[in-house]
Amino acid sequence: MPAERGNPDIAPRGTAFAALDAMIRPRSVAVIGASDDATRIGGRPIAYMMDQGFAGTILPVNPNRPTVQGLPAFASVNALTAVPDVAIVAVPGEAAVRAVADLGAKGCRAAIIFTAGFAEVDEAGAAMQERLVAAGRQHGMRILGPNCLGLFNAAVGFYPMFSTSFEQGWPIRGNIGIASQSGAYGTHLFATSRARGLGTTVCVTTGNEGDVSLGEVIGWMAQAPEVEVICAYAEGIRESERFIAALDLARRNRKPVVMMKVGRSELGGHAAKSHTASIAGDDAVTEAVLREFGVVRAGTTEQMLDIAYAASRRIYPARNSLGVITVSGGAGVLISDAAEAMGVPMPEMPEAAQAKLKGLISFSAPRNPVDCTAQAVNQTEMFEHFLETTADAGGYASMLVFLTQTGGSTTMAPKLRPYLKQAREKFPDRLWVLSVIASADKVRGYEEDGYLVFEDPTRAVAAIEAMGRFGAAFAAPPPDDIVVPEVTLPATTPTEAEGKRILAAAGVPAVPEKACASVEEAVAAAESFGFPVVAKILSPDILHKSEIGGVILDLASAAAVREAHATLLARAAERAPGARIEGVLIARQIKGAVEMALGVAKDPVFGPVAMVGLGGVFIEILKDVSFRRCPFGDVEAEAMIRSLKGFPLLDGARGRPKADVAALASALSALSRFAAGAGERLASVDVNPLLVLPEGQGAFAADAVIEIEDTH
Repeated sequence: MPAERGNPDIAPRGTAFAALDAMIRPRSVAVIGASDDATRIGGRPIAYMMDQGFAGTILPVNPNRPTVQGLPAFASVNALTAVPDVAIVAVPGEAAVRAVADLGAKGCRAAIIFTAGFAEVDEAGAAMQERLVAAGRQHGMRILGPNCLGLFNAAVGFYPMFSTSFEQGWPIRGNIGIASQSGAYGTHLFATSRARGLGTTVCVTTGNEGDVSLGEVIGWMAQAPEVEVICAYAEGIRESERFIAALDLARRNRKPVVMMKVGRSELGGHAAKSHTASIAGDDAVTEAVLREFGVVRAGTTEQMLDIAYAASRRIYPARNSLGVITVSGGAGVLISDAAEAMGVPMPEMPEAAQAKLKGLISFSAPRNPVDCTAQAVNQTEMFEHFLETTADAGGYASMLVFLTQTGGSTTMAPKLRPYLKQAREKFPDRLWVLSVIASADKVRGYEEDGYLVFEDPTRAVAAIEAMGRFGAAFAAPPPDDIVVPEVTLPATTPTEAEGKRILAAAGVPAVPEKACASVEEAVAAAESFGFPVVAKILSPDILHKSEIGGVILDLASAAAVREAHATLLARAAERAPGARIEGVLIARQIKGAVEMALGVAKDPVFGPVAMVGLGGVFIEILKDVSFRRCPFGDVEAEAMIRSLKGFPLLDGARGRPKADVAALASALSALSRFAAGAGERLASVDVNPLLVLPEGQGAFAADAVIEIEDTH
């Protein structure tokens, strides 16, 4: 059962998102630096709120005027006769710091800081920002910004924002909320959504995030009745706990989150840091976190608004499938290509239903896409049969009807619309989408009938695919509670043999092997394992042995082991003269296995993150990898493995035996638990290769590196 909307108690401890009510849904607001000029920064919010009927009290603070825009003004914060829920601060520098301190002492619960010149500028600005935030925290105040454009909540006529975007029109009331680190881009999203006729009720921009973070704003929207669809723009995630809690809350409350996360490139990441003093983090890790919580990532503004528009219908197919009815065979091929590329299944119609439709129009192509041809719109009663038979017999979760200009025709549209409306009413649980070229009034009519309308059928398929991802995320059972073990790490980075022993104890089995201090021990170990064997140089200072020729394969006899032992010691002395040499590692050589790689990296925002990919040299060449936050269970581990493009190598491609995917998943989840329990001193883990044998025979680490951070 989804958690009840609007209930702040469902937010995890320490993430009281409803505490932002005083900031976003207040009953009174003070304006520090209030201006009588409605075009100035300190004047626009007052003018906007008066125009839009803010029902609360507006308290202008201006020491030089008895009134501001017709409202009684106060000479200072201390002169206020009432305690405001929130204050807008539009005074410069140190004056802003003093204003926050005075507001906090008076009992004000929140402040929105327009003022710039803080951490986004230089170290002195960062120090001043720390003082400002500390002044608020001393009194339990929440602070938005500094250096933010503000916010609006059209549901209550609250407009603490100095954007000029309202000069071109007010928000259309609806169920979309915008949370943005960038003020200018946040209002750009609002303005473009307004131009498309989308209802955006709430927009919050976070600026420097000295206190209130993007995650908290998303969390507030996840429990706010004003918002059903959340659009987020992020340049960098500053903290993970509240961000993750917010995404989890949105998923539990069945509120889709579509996010534009920029800073993928090195240049983009640098721009994000300098713009908002935020940490971009590793984009692949952020991608994994968003995917974990069912967030759909948009690459463009157009794509974000397409997804928000589709999500506003609140139909999210948990097991998505697409049925297509088209008057154009060419469009059917185009849609099929798009669906296949995006992973949207298009099952064929049942044979009996195909025969029925063939009986109606002999030259139709009713497999799916169902090409009813132009004849069905010439004989509109045929169109009704094609619509309802496809929806009924096909059982598709989503229906896309391509009518191109016919759907906008002044002669044909009035005849087709009743059939379209009837089909949607008969199957109200389906996501109905129409691709037409039509006038604005005809599009509105179709939308009133419950259809999503796109001119471009490819964009329609992309929106349908996103709704399926939301649906799958909402329907997924909550992950099992993971027991994190207590892990005691060695004082320094261990040797390969010790690293594999540590991981084997944690649940990542190693290939049978022995660390040998002498050549005689090496020969004895090889004979105990059985030939062939592998020999490797053993040193805590040589982490990447292959780079110095420190690995020799296919040793098939005692003589070969003796020769390899001498070769490895000579190469180490020549190519790594300063390295400590502890001997040679002898391991059983396993053949017929699929080489995989497991790893752990410590992300600066999200902590330890586990990785799985094709092993050996392929991991660097193909970069076919999957990431997930630690810890997680076997089910999530197997999903990561199956998401790899190279998964067919494990699944019996080209007559190969199926690999032991269950053993691989078990090793991956065990590694994730180990990393979660290891704490801050664990810098990274690299298991490459992990040899995955045929089904039922297990998976074994052939090489492993555990890097420990020196905390001294």
